[in-house]
Amino acid sequence: MHASSALTTPNRAASAERLYAAVDVGGTKIAGGLVDRDGALVFQVTRATPPNGTAEAVLGAAHQVVDLLAADPRWGRVAALGVGSAGPVDTARGTVSPVNIPGWRDFPLVRSLAGHPAVGALPVVLGGDAVAMTAAEHWRGAARGHANALCLVVSTGVGGGLVLGGALHPGPTGNAGHLGHISVDLDGEPCPCGSRGCVELIASGTAIARHALRNGWRPAGADRSAGAVAASARDGDPVALAAFDRAAQALAAGIAATATLVEIDLAVIGGGVAQAGETLFAPLRRHLAGYATLSFVSGLRVVPAALGTDAGLVGAAALAVARFGPEAKLRS
Repeated sequence: MHASSALTTPNRAASAERLYAAVDVGGTKIAGGLVDRDGALVFQVTRATPPNGTAEAVLGAAHQVVDLLAADPRWGRVAALGVGSAGPVDTARGTVSPVNIPGWRDFPLVRSLAGHPAVGALPVVLGGDAVAMTAAEHWRGAARGHANALCLVVSTGVGGGLVLGGALHPGPTGNAGHLGHISVDLDGEPCPCGSRGCVELIASGTAIARHALRNGWRPAGADRSAGAVAASARDGDPVALAAFDRAAQALAAGIAATATLVEIDLAVIGGGVAQAGETLFAPLRRHLAGYATLSFVSGLRVVPAALGTDAGLVGAAALAVARFGPEAKLRS
């Protein structure tokens, strides 16, 4: 599967007719959308992911999303279905094992969605949520026009995806670029993944809030999220500032290691933690300058993602266009 940044549209009338369905599966919600071949999200629906739900309950919510999409009068123009899911995923087998959906372990998501009556003969392609975000940002967002880039989702976890040589590089199972589980602290805490000192343990929103609370930060109200820590940091709270500085250092170490390995020239940061703005990006740029010191990575830039909450659906559609688009490709 290969994808990159801009969609060629030799026949604009035909482009206006063809749509791609997208489903984005996360731990709190399942979103669905219809996306045109120019990457515009023209219709969107959501359903809550059943908390601690069984495999059947979560699949039922996903099928409800497909039902709502199929009820739209434009459904007949859909050429393919792209699916982005929290991971790990195995795109070769069409299965998912999202850490935040305990009911799904090696769950055959592609087969299960393909069995929905409305999907019928439509082809289905699966990607991890961070890989989908990467496809979206390369197609229409902050990584557009860049041949070598890393895109990160920093939220309750830390996921990533790679663009190399102008094409999306998901790897054999769809997990390439998963920077959240690079170890940046050899003596760090054990990680649920089995390693220790992973980027996700230090830089995720959950980790930022946990570290701040352990070190004496007290929120003004009941909100104990990373967003509340960011608000305190903007007010000059030293504990909150230190928590974001620590997270930024972990991200910088992982980004610099990736850049040294594969020679990227851009890192795009999205997800809820990125909404902290300069509270995150200022220390991130400072730490990155200290880690990315070799001549071939010293020009590495880090920028915020451009597509916000639409990235998952646009990216899932981008995977479908890249895999199944008849005459069009996603090109640099």
